[in-house]
Amino acid sequence: MEGYIQHKLFSEIELSDPFFDSLKGDYPGFENWFARKAQERAYVLYNPQKRLEAFLYLKVENGPIEDVTPSIVANSVLKIGTMKVNPHGTRLGERFIKRALDVAISRGVEGIYVTVFAKHEALVSLFLKYGFIQRSTKESTSGTELVLWKSLTETRNHILLNYPRISQRGKRKHVLSIFPEFHTRLFPDSILNNERFDILEDVSHTNSIHKVFISAAPVSGLRPGDIIVIYRTSDRQGQARYRSVATSICVVEEVKSKQSFSDVRSFTDYCEKYSVYTSEELQGIYFEEKRHHVIKMVYNIALRKRVTRGQLIEQLGIESDRWTFFELTDNQFDSILQAGDAHESLVID
Repeated sequence: MEGYIQHKLFSEIELSDPFFDSLKGDYPGFENWFARKAQERAYVLYNPQKRLEAFLYLKVENGPIEDVTPSIVANSVLKIGTMKVNPHGTRLGERFIKRALDVAISRGVEGIYVTVFAKHEALVSLFLKYGFIQRSTKESTSGTELVLWKSLTETRNHILLNYPRISQRGKRKHVLSIFPEFHTRLFPDSILNNERFDILEDVSHTNSIHKVFISAAPVSGLRPGDIIVIYRTSDRQGQARYRSVATSICVVEEVKSKQSFSDVRSFTDYCEKYSVYTSEELQGIYFEEKRHHVIKMVYNIALRKRVTRGQLIEQLGIESDRWTFFELTDNQFDSILQAGDAHESLVID
């Protein structure tokens, strides 16, 4: 099924797909390597024509990593063995970097690395954006590759360089509600078990690590660095205490009022790539008389357990007159992380 990431055996993936042509050209022996991996798995995404659009192979290694110069000193690391994403303007590369980092966190490794030829400038830039550094080089019969490394134990004072980890010290925390039809498309890794996978599309707002949400409700005082608990409202197929759930944790990058944009073009240009709205819908929102706030945020954590409204109220003691948007105490936020089974390493005190 296209549109969502699958974890498939190499033996189930067609090596004859034209998608692999560039990898065969870059790496002599790629076909033999692929055949040897028959019973291992890779993450893949297909387009509606059943052709590959992305491929990601990950491998946990015990360190130190000594086939690179200088070597990487670590006990356990995750290697991005192979990653290729067809560039077509939907930020699919971000979605696959997020998947690699999610796996790294779940495996409890000290860091993650990838080797890549310098000629792949866009891919190198994408890794650097999310906290990888050029750590080493690697020589092989294929040539010299850059070795990009991201530590998951060191803290850097930057939202994206720390990604997906979040720093909560001194940061305010809030709950922000989102309707189900928007939630699923914005947060694909936080999809509920009873939702249909086929509503996910290979589009910018689904793939991107960055999200734009337009709120007609007041979000007074929200500022960059604040932490948001995403609360998916009820789909009205049952009681809200069971159907409304906290699913994800995001960090605010920027908050703008609609009035801060000079014209409709600047508003649509800012929002379109990262929001669920079409250009026409954004134009309609811009010319409405309502006061809207535009929240740009980073999608850091998909909670492994969804926390229902009933749990929030009855077990965690979290209640509000309006569930649209409200502030949490540090203890309430910590209790949501615990109930949601978030990896401890994702939150920096």
